[in-house]
Amino acid sequence: MLNNVLLIGRLVQEPRLRLSLSGIGIAEFTVAYNRRYRAKNGEWKEESHFFDCRAIGRIASLVVERLSKGDLVLIEGRLIQDRWEKDGQKQSRVRIFVEGIRRIELPKRAEEPPVEEKLPEEEIEEEISLD
Repeated sequence: MLNNVLLIGRLVQEPRLRLSLSGIGIAEFTVAYNRRYRAKNGEWKEESHFFDCRAIGRIASLVVERLSKGDLVLIEGRLIQDRWEKDGQKQSRVRIFVEGIRRIELPKRAEEPPVEEKLPEEEIEEEISLD
């Protein structure tokens, strides 16, 4: 089975860092992706999509230290689903588990290629319970 996500978007807020019960850093943030397209009537439309993201360990620390609201980023990761029950109703949420992230700086002039700053990657050996 394949579960890979590549997403380019902008951080819509400052990343938040918290610690798990075992003391591991967890960064949570939201990335927005805007899609512009021409409707059947010829009119240009734009729609925005928002994706919740989670990073742990060294990647979480780097996200909080080096990224800010409005930064354009390339995220590499996988989808995860959280499930819980509230008031007898089953709830779930899908988010992106970040395995790599790069800040992209757009060129000031159109002829310059974009600049990517790759944040160091951390190898994840096992999944860590975040409860």
